Amino acid sequence: MFRLAFFSLVFVLVSSASAAQPNVILFLVDDMGWMDCGAYGSRYYETPNIDRFAKRAMRFTNAYAQPLCSPTRGSLLTGQYSARHGITSATGHQPPQAEGFKALPDTAPANVAMLVPHSKNYLEPAQITLAETLKTAGYRTAHIGKWHLGLTQPHWPEQQGFDVAFHCHPDPGPPGNYFSPYGVMKEGMPANKVKVGTITDGPDGEYIVDRQAAEAVKFIAGSKGGPFFLNLWCYGVHGPWGHKEEYTKSFAGKKDPSGRQGNPIMASMLRSVDECFGRILDELDRQGLADNTIIIFNSDNGGNQHSNITTEGKKSANEDWQKWAGNQPPTMNTPLRDGKGTLYEGGTRVPLMWAWTGRIKPGSTSDAVVGPIDVYPTLIDLIGVPKPAQQRFDGVSYARVLKSEGGLNRSAYFNYHPHAGANRAGGVWVRSGDFKLLRWFGNPATHELFNLREDISESKDLANQMPDKVKELDSLIDGFRQDTGAAFPLPNPAYKPVAAKVAVKSTDPLDGWKERGCKATVTDGILSLKSTGKSGAAFLGHGMAKMAGPAAVKIRVRSQSGGAGKVESYPKGSADATGMTAVPLEINAGEWQELKLDLAGKSPLGTLRVYLPDAEIDFIEVAPAKGKPQRWNF
Repeated sequence: MFRLAFFSLVFVLVSSASAAQPNVILFLVDDMGWMDCGAYGSRYYETPNIDRFAKRAMRFTNAYAQPLCSPTRGSLLTGQYSARHGITSATGHQPPQAEGFKALPDTAPANVAMLVPHSKNYLEPAQITLAETLKTAGYRTAHIGKWHLGLTQPHWPEQQGFDVAFHCHPDPGPPGNYFSPYGVMKEGMPANKVKVGTITDGPDGEYIVDRQAAEAVKFIAGSKGGPFFLNLWCYGVHGPWGHKEEYTKSFAGKKDPSGRQGNPIMASMLRSVDECFGRILDELDRQGLADNTIIIFNSDNGGNQHSNITTEGKKSANEDWQKWAGNQPPTMNTPLRDGKGTLYEGGTRVPLMWAWTGRIKPGSTSDAVVGPIDVYPTLIDLIGVPKPAQQRFDGVSYARVLKSEGGLNRSAYFNYHPHAGANRAGGVWVRSGDFKLLRWFGNPATHELFNLREDISESKDLANQMPDKVKELDSLIDGFRQDTGAAFPLPNPAYKPVAAKVAVKSTDPLDGWKERGCKATVTDGILSLKSTGKSGAAFLGHGMAKMAGPAAVKIRVRSQSGGAGKVESYPKGSADATGMTAVPLEINAGEWQELKLDLAGKSPLGTLRVYLPDAEIDFIEVAPAKGKPQRWNF
């Protein structure tokens, strides 16, 4: 009898403890800048639900993310720097690499000066994710929205600890477009090329952000019996710029008193994101769960202030952007410098707010330096779930900060992005106290030093004035590299500079390439191609009569529109399609990607044509099966 009573008591205690566990909601916005809501100072965007949430939350003023989305998402789920989990760029929609993949290649063509790291395209299944840890602790888990951590099924959220999943692949942005039917792909794509995953079409015209809210409400309502973890990664406000025109109209004549922001399409999309978040808050109230739910509001990288065209790949969509937004960028991050894709504050500083009734002081602020690596350890610390012994953490818990019990004992925080952008080399930075040191990769490396308390806009480089501080912080970067195994670019031992090529570039910025049906310009080492004629007819052409096939063509390209293209080779002396070899290509919208196409023909490559949608090109390389490759770095 005593033994039975004892086990009954244990069962009651365990059940009571389980019932007391708080629910968890992580609401992640795509490409939302630090200043893109009223709670963070915007006087143009209208975000009433986010702002009312801020009144019950702790708002962080020094919260960071990676410059691009996939690395941040990987860090949220693993508690690790991107240098450790390996996803360092937004490549989660590309095929996974083969076993034995190395971030830093051993070799490169002789005309390439540096060995440059590559990002892993998937989250390693061996990682013990936040979702898996909470699931083991009795939580029902759901992932709703953008994933971008693995294209193939072994790397989907269902294999990373989520019981319920609403997602699609490939997914650099929303599922085809923002409005149902979502399976409709961009103009020029084959009719049978549909996205895969678990997203289903809704009624015609349904907005995907509204659908995310509906799926979240359904999950919350079905989880009343026990604790739940809702991981909602919102499709807004990433391109293509799908917006509700009735909302956009209401912002068209509005002026920002500060003169910083003014894009009505972005304002419209943020309003939809705000409504999605508000529906989740309202459902918690309706179910009586608001007081026992930890809610985190965050963004995956800084605001996008570079893309000023629509990314739906259609003339009508470009006209729509011009109609409403003119030549404006999506957002402006002023007073922060630059934006998404860069290591400056505008690309990495993001909104972050936490709320938990009775534990986190409402309406409070914190200047603690925190990031996505800290969310996992902080959450399980707050809940009382032990860390999984097998998981290596770079992040630390700031539960004491949230509970107003003390500060965060952190000497340094790092941000690593080894990939070159449109106007900058890759690099790494360290934030220690008020100081931030950027090390830009190159041979030799260069440095910039800023005091962020005095110069949040990063306008005054102190590196020459404070060499001792540079040396001190640079040694911390060396320690970060050693600890995480971060792959830094290295000089290519096979590099052989060609003096003649430099002389040609001084007079011909296109380096022998001819523009047809397009306008091509070169700025800061990036070739920008914009169509001037019939859609799909724009191409770059080059006569390479001395290069024999077969050959592989590599292109590093980014297109805000995305879409189809092709590479054609015409044998020497052929002015028509006789002996022509053509290979189709497909560019996903919005992020840099490296394409490789095999030209199987054995005839000499008399003329090469590269057909692309409007795009930026970092390099084009042609590597014959026999002989030296030729590479154009613009």
